Amino acid sequence: MSAYLFDPHPPVAVPIRGSQQQFPVRRIFCVGRNYGAHAREMGFSDREPPFFFTKPADALVLDGAEIPYPMLTENLHHEIELVLAIDSEAKNLPAEAAMDVIFGVAVGIDLTRRDLQMAARDKGRPWDWGKSFDQSAPIGEIVPLQQLAEDARQLDKGRIWLDVNGTRRQEADLAELIWNVPEIISAVSKAMHIMPGDLIYTGTPAGVGAIEPGDRVTGGIDGIGDLAVSIGARAE
Repeated sequence: MSAYLFDPHPPVAVPIRGSQQQFPVRRIFCVGRNYGAHAREMGFSDREPPFFFTKPADALVLDGAEIPYPMLTENLHHEIELVLAIDSEAKNLPAEAAMDVIFGVAVGIDLTRRDLQMAARDKGRPWDWGKSFDQSAPIGEIVPLQQLAEDARQLDKGRIWLDVNGTRRQEADLAELIWNVPEIISAVSKAMHIMPGDLIYTGTPAGVGAIEPGDRVTGGIDGIGDLAVSIGARAE
């Protein structure tokens, strides 16, 4: 007799560039409003204390997938982001030591049901229904930090961009992050016990906007890689 009422769901994992192994995912943390121009386009000032929300691990969608247009929304938005893949345990980590817990990086997209997010925000309610839905976290392959060019390993510069149907929507540089990569990791570790398998989506630049069924969304970060997904018919 099985110890479980039904079979446990299989682990969620992301391919690793140049390896037969995959990166098993535990949790997804996301940083809100971490580029000044995006904070301003959303009606906020630049450097407010960092805040976070989460997505379930099974919200991940791999490169090349077709994603059904999600239920409940009429305003699905794209948000291109640098993703950090953590392989070490840490808590109360100083920023000076934060780079040591990064295994690798990837390109990600935080899909957002903007109408639901704004309705929740205006009522002082949690963002979950706007952010943490099925297939809301596309991600490319994870690139081990040691495979990056030496001048890119600090993750403090590099063009980040997103196109919809070949038209540029978002373009910025990692140097424009309000809270840089070590500061982000340190902030998470002071609130949560960081563990191997955690992913951190580090925030999106300005230019977020709506996508529709039939759209092809492509994005990338110079020196790291690209990501492409398409939006399918409305989910039923």
